[in-house]
Amino acid sequence: MRIAIVAESFLPLMNGVTHSILRVLEHLQERGDEVLVIAPSTSDTDVLDVVHGAFVHRLPSVPLAGYTNVRVAMGGVYRVKRILADYAPDVVHLASPFVLGWRAAQAAHQLGIPTVAIYQTEVPSYAARYGVPFLENWAWNRVENIHLLASRTLVPSTFALNQLRGRGILRVDMWRRGVDTARFSPEKRDDGWRASVAPGGERIIGYVGRLAIEKQVEDLAVLADVPGTRLVIVGDGPQRAALEEALPNAVFAGFLGGEELARAVASFDLFVHPGAFETFCQTIQEAMASGVPVVATGRGGPLDLVENSRTGWLYEPGDLAGLRRHVMDLMGDDAKRRAFAAAAHASVQGRTWPALSAELVRHYKAVIAGTPVVEPGPTPAGFPGRACEVRVPVGSETTTAHPLAELAETESVRETKARTAEGVPL
Repeated sequence: MRIAIVAESFLPLMNGVTHSILRVLEHLQERGDEVLVIAPSTSDTDVLDVVHGAFVHRLPSVPLAGYTNVRVAMGGVYRVKRILADYAPDVVHLASPFVLGWRAAQAAHQLGIPTVAIYQTEVPSYAARYGVPFLENWAWNRVENIHLLASRTLVPSTFALNQLRGRGILRVDMWRRGVDTARFSPEKRDDGWRASVAPGGERIIGYVGRLAIEKQVEDLAVLADVPGTRLVIVGDGPQRAALEEALPNAVFAGFLGGEELARAVASFDLFVHPGAFETFCQTIQEAMASGVPVVATGRGGPLDLVENSRTGWLYEPGDLAGLRRHVMDLMGDDAKRRAFAAAAHASVQGRTWPALSAELVRHYKAVIAGTPVVEPGPTPAGFPGRACEVRVPVGSETTTAHPLAELAETESVRETKARTAEGVPL
């Protein structure tokens, strides 16, 4: 097949979207498919033009306010349409579409090219967290327009599936995420690394992820005085300085990748994730593959991944006393924690990226053939699959300017300027 992947974000920025694209590209390269990646430009001069056999076409972009390492592609529908028309793909893959992906959805529709849209980021729900709740409806309208236009939307969890179906988006199917069980393994546990972050022999409570407001890492302050423990934060982002001030006793390890990350995660005694806006949460899978039990919020992707009282604990979003209680439960009982760890490890075996990527290819073939979405059946083995939703009480107490506000105000202006510069009609 000839496949065009339109990436809202891509290398050198590493996040869940980029990680998924890279694993898919590996699979498509092995199959011998021809792939074009359309992504925002970067200020990094060391980025490759070809990644896993796919040529990367960079569009001019500008940094997003408050997220200087996140860039928004400029230009309008016409520019993307021209690229797609020249490449003539069999299918267009929209990776977590919102800005560039919306343009690509329109361009592909106009050209009659089928599209598979991957719903991976719950952008509208970020609005209240960032103090701009008035943008939530605008953002949901954008999400709905994209996925109503797509030939098929793929979601990573039952929560996300129910969420989109509840908003009238019906061409929706499930596509989970794989995990590298060779890279993330209990065998990577490293006593030397543990001693470097917890020299007093404390048990390690770990978090891995972006340090941004929507991840709610500040909630981990309730764990600061859990006896005999050390909180270790792995990751980087715009909130790092504020979090270092709010969590003075925590160890901030910064961004880790590759084997460094695998070693760190396997060296945790417990993994915690306080974010309530995860459509899946890949880091939970990686922790479980590493033989580490999990305490996470009972909303979104974690509902499918964590089985209460077996592989970890789920707490109602906002219930920080519940978060602390579950952490105390596992950190105070070595036998229970080891049992949870073994169950967590066993629960993710078989969720390989090659198997999930092959499933994605079947979705590509289905939209090319015009095959309709089949209503989801029973949850696949290994995924508990809870359909319930725990509503998140989010306030607008913060007045920090959210990039969404800057984006909503300037996107149309940028598009107009870009099209005018190109000499193309608006």
